[in-house]
Amino acid sequence: MKNIEHIKLTIQSTIKEALAIIDSGAIKIAVVIDVHEKLIGTLSDGDIRRGILDGKTLDSVIEDIYFKTPTVINVNKSKEDVIKLCIAKKIYQIPVVDDLGRIIGIELLDELLKPKVHPNKVVLMVGGLGARLKPLTETTPKPMLHVGNKPILQTIVEKFGSYGFVDIVMCVNYKSHIIQEFFGDGSKFGVNIKYILEQSRMGTAGALSLLTKKPSEPFFVMNGDLLTNVNFEHLLEFHQLNNAIATMCVREYDFQVPYGVVNIEEGKITSIKEKPVHKFFVSAGIYMLNPKCIELIPNDVFYDMPTLFEQLITTGENTTSFPLREYWLDIGRMEEYEKANREYHEVF
Repeated sequence: MKNIEHIKLTIQSTIKEALAIIDSGAIKIAVVIDVHEKLIGTLSDGDIRRGILDGKTLDSVIEDIYFKTPTVINVNKSKEDVIKLCIAKKIYQIPVVDDLGRIIGIELLDELLKPKVHPNKVVLMVGGLGARLKPLTETTPKPMLHVGNKPILQTIVEKFGSYGFVDIVMCVNYKSHIIQEFFGDGSKFGVNIKYILEQSRMGTAGALSLLTKKPSEPFFVMNGDLLTNVNFEHLLEFHQLNNAIATMCVREYDFQVPYGVVNIEEGKITSIKEKPVHKFFVSAGIYMLNPKCIELIPNDVFYDMPTLFEQLITTGENTTSFPLREYWLDIGRMEEYEKANREYHEVF
């Protein structure tokens, strides 16, 4: 995704200023924003030429000539969604916005279609026992259970590989030989895989202390029993744009109380809410961490990711959340495993 800091305009920018931006860059368009950084339009060379034909001069402002209804895509959409939309709309550039309509960057179709490799490491936590999925996990580690005719972990590896994140570390424990024999060094999946063997269970963050080569770039940590269509490039860029030390993907979770809730103050009933719905954000098991985070993790002991975030928050570090709106499923119980198999081919 292309940075757009150098191609931003306001409605009071002049045509001369716009031409300088459009002619100097490879993107060939400028974005028009309001005071809140929200995208309100785009401006191309063609828009300017039409304005000049209508009598505008180089000193005229762009307020009347910019395109006010551009096609945009949400930052949560996958790479595949971006490509499909570009092809359907016959466009080669598409602005990316967040949930508030603020512009994050621009995706270029030709670059999306090019293979690329990112230096950012991916750490997959795949050592769990999968106790709630017995008897399936008595002979097979949970990440190797088949969904859509392939192991869950294979789908995760292929997804990261499709975005160019090919440096993968798997933290293994329970029946680790099955995972290692299947993936090997990762070459048959187009990635490079190394393994960390947890001698004891170390939680969702503890194994990071065992990394032999510490990452030099922000890196991903993900549980190995998830299926998701998250755009990993957008997650990385969101993390960097927010100057965060740690980013947690979160998912909205609704819980409906099955009874009428009675609110009481000093013994008196003040209101009654019939079966209210409470909304929460829960951790989605996908994280983006700066290398500095590893220094806070104690060596070779059980340590969970929530504990790491609590420590970062306590010390005033910048932690941020990345809300997931695309497909996400935590395969922890039999009903979720069955749901994953029903939905897999439609989603992936």
